[in-house]
Amino acid sequence: MLVVIRGAGDIASGIAVRLRRAGADIVMLDIPVPTAVRRAVCFSEAIRLGEMDVEGIHAVRCKNATVAADTVASGTIAVLVDPEGSSIRELSPNAVVDAILAKRNVGTTRDMAPIVIGVGPGFHAGTDSSADCHAAVETKRGHYLGRVIYDGSPIPNTGVPGNIGGFSTERVLRAPTTGTFEPVRRIGDVVKKGDLVATVNGAMLYATIDGVLRGLLQEGVPVTRGMKSGDIDPRCKVAHCFSCSDKARAVGGGVLEALLHFSGRLEG
Repeated sequence: MLVVIRGAGDIASGIAVRLRRAGADIVMLDIPVPTAVRRAVCFSEAIRLGEMDVEGIHAVRCKNATVAADTVASGTIAVLVDPEGSSIRELSPNAVVDAILAKRNVGTTRDMAPIVIGVGPGFHAGTDSSADCHAAVETKRGHYLGRVIYDGSPIPNTGVPGNIGGFSTERVLRAPTTGTFEPVRRIGDVVKKGDLVATVNGAMLYATIDGVLRGLLQEGVPVTRGMKSGDIDPRCKVAHCFSCSDKARAVGGGVLEALLHFSGRLEG
């Protein structure tokens, strides 16, 4: 099964890991300068570095759909710069998974592939005329995380990050001003509240709580004031920074369920 995943951030990468281990061939599409903060577990890093490993699974940047098709045939995940999804028609995948997590649908349609799955808020699954996907997967932390919705939509975006270790909005680091991001610390560093983490055009970004830096933007990326730029995990488990999160695994399991549920339509 060839699956195209729109997006290559941490949730999309967790999905890719689970699907690749289940035997699927994976092509991932992202923007030219990715802004995922959990870079240690993001295949989007292949765009910047040329290649990336997440939990022992290898991905490489490919220049076009033809090279991507050859790459996945060898068992490697292919990553393309293609935010518009223009390569999907050429790749002709069995399934498309929109894991951009834009909190809204930014162009995915139900006719892109035999199986189309939306991840998170902004999608409507079903067979009626308003549906834009065949199934949607819940991404909100809590009782329904990873649930597959075959008729309806995930919980709307609340704008409040999920609670981890008793912290919600406090654990997210946001750019203090508009400019160029310059990290001072690294992913995996243990920090205390008030520690300097990064600067943006001379403005200081400080740790908001005690914990481990689970995510941090790369050097030189342009940011706007208030943009998510990092993530502190108060549980302070350094190893967690370098493996897919519980959330990514749960969502990946939901996507795998939906693919198997609809796999019969691929026969013949």
